[in-house]
Amino acid sequence: MPIIPLLILFLLFPTSLSMESQRYTGQEPSRSSGHRLSKPLVGEDGRIYACSEKDLFAFESNGTIAWTIHLDYTCNAAMAPVQGGLGKIYLVAENRVLKINSFNIGSSKPAAEVFFGPVPGQEELIEIIGLSVSTLSSSVFINIKNRGLFAYMTRGQLLWSVGPVIYRFGYQLGCRKNVTDCYFTSVPVIDQCEASIYISNTEGELYSLSVRSPYFKWIQDFSSLDKYYTITPGNNGRLYVTVPARALVLALDVSTGTVLWQGSIGPLSTTECAPVVDSNGWVSVGSLDGFLYSFSPTGILKKFSKADTLNCVIQVAPLLDCSGYAVYFSQTEMEGKISQTIDEYTYVSAMRPKTVIFTLLVPATGFTYWSERYPDQFSSSLSESDLHQFVLDEGILLAFVAASKTGNPLQCRTKRQKCASSCSQAKPKYLSIYTGNERAIILFLLFESAVLVMLAGLVWFCCIFWRKKKVQGQDLGSFLEKRRSLQLRKKVFDRTITELEQKAAEQAVANEVFEKLGDMVQERERIERKLSTTYSLGRDRASSQSKSMLPLYDVKTRSYSFLGANKESVKVFHTLSDTSSEESGSEKYTHWGFHEEELAAKAKAKAKAPAESSSDDGICETDYQSSPSETTSSSRGFINPLNGVQESGEVKLHDKEVKSLQTGSRLSLKRRRALSSTN
Repeated sequence: MPIIPLLILFLLFPTSLSMESQRYTGQEPSRSSGHRLSKPLVGEDGRIYACSEKDLFAFESNGTIAWTIHLDYTCNAAMAPVQGGLGKIYLVAENRVLKINSFNIGSSKPAAEVFFGPVPGQEELIEIIGLSVSTLSSSVFINIKNRGLFAYMTRGQLLWSVGPVIYRFGYQLGCRKNVTDCYFTSVPVIDQCEASIYISNTEGELYSLSVRSPYFKWIQDFSSLDKYYTITPGNNGRLYVTVPARALVLALDVSTGTVLWQGSIGPLSTTECAPVVDSNGWVSVGSLDGFLYSFSPTGILKKFSKADTLNCVIQVAPLLDCSGYAVYFSQTEMEGKISQTIDEYTYVSAMRPKTVIFTLLVPATGFTYWSERYPDQFSSSLSESDLHQFVLDEGILLAFVAASKTGNPLQCRTKRQKCASSCSQAKPKYLSIYTGNERAIILFLLFESAVLVMLAGLVWFCCIFWRKKKVQGQDLGSFLEKRRSLQLRKKVFDRTITELEQKAAEQAVANEVFEKLGDMVQERERIERKLSTTYSLGRDRASSQSKSMLPLYDVKTRSYSFLGANKESVKVFHTLSDTSSEESGSEKYTHWGFHEEELAAKAKAKAKAPAESSSDDGICETDYQSSPSETTSSSRGFINPLNGVQESGEVKLHDKEVKSLQTGSRLSLKRRRALSSTN
């Protein structure tokens, strides 16, 4: 649907509503009757702040003056004061930004000070176009004509500054059609929920910046509609742009600047056409046709009017009530109004105002809580207050009506509560990165998970490998090859040892088999130590001695304990004979193999029998020292190999073995107790 451009020419006689002038004998400085007040500010504390020439007034909601501060500079009547936190007000006076601290009133500290101002002698070079304050970030933003936007801390330190033209990655951003005479023209608007600033330039471009940095999030060009428009933050994920010349309201996505929807309304005043957004997300704006236009967050339009719109106009912006859900607006009834359309433009002219109708309603439901004409009982009470010395218009009266909560049954909320309620409406967009059927998506997610697990294992392996100082100089391939060969050798040894254990348990074997068994056990232990230390990947541990084979080894004696075929505990003792009588000098081995049951029965019989070899006495506990005169020797005690108990009996040594002892060698016979382990 094409947009038909409208040019509104609103010709009104002065619509100020004068009250009877009376002399004011209250606070200083003195004022003459009929002074005009600047655009008002309804503060968070319920007071109304407005300037008149060089004085700043704080009014109670009933019209009485709470306090007055005399300023050294004349206020800008076209710009309303700005709330800067608890007890702090910022305002523009003679191209200076003044900071007012109401807590210093009546004390030795100055209540008003210059926050920002030109260098002496250069007052004419600076023109302040707009001022805004972010209480959440404790920042003050000042738009200076032909200079740019400046961000200050509330303590006065400069944070950053930016102009309408910026170059990033070699590309020009902003003022694409005219760089020379391009500058910011609007008041910087702050979105508390998004921590963003919105401002427009002379070429019709809208900028989105971060509160904390001078970088543009996006730039949207509305020059095809018009170069002048108003900006209203929704604090709900949306930004509203009102174009008076086209009578359009556009809703933008705050993240990208994309136009979500647009709606046509009645003709607008070029001066007071800023809409207001309530906590339900509805945006409302008054029109010269006498209607209040309200759009839902999705763009659904509703129109409201409490009077005959034939001779009514709405020429001031509506105000939110203290709850944030209802809206106060005023309709001015004229003696006559003429509207006519010529070509693509609409012209509206009106005569003298007769009365004003104030209304409180909730746009989301359309319910009207209160509506009255001016003058009424409320306006009569205002006429008897301190306001009687000032010239009042609909804007001033509407501010006092909203601050006094007239006809409002809703519970009031703080500015933070209203902002939090609005911010909760901003629903984040969840983008689906997967397309296709559900099964394919699940399989793809499982595949991703498997890949992540493999990558995690690879990273863990690399960390374990490179932490080993002994292998940091080796190649990864050689390390893995060596580890693999050690594991294979260990498996071979395990299999061979198991076979030999079974063979030894079932039948008598030769001495060479036991010797080989001991060597293989030692070699397997060395391999296990390497795998658990040098060539470990972090999970191998040095294994304990075999459950079925327990080698007990010293220089001259070896013993093994394992389970037999019938799960009987079997012990094998291997002692080394150190005699030198053999001509070949070779070692003589004697092995005993017996079962526990047989050993118990034959212990006494063996104790009475003569010993066949001195090497068999390796189980005796007593040390013997041979003498040259002795030809035979005997021992009265015998140690049972099974339980280590000394039994009676005499053991005699042969003459040949006695001679070998006479060579001067000392035979140390130590008792060893064989340990058996059962599964």
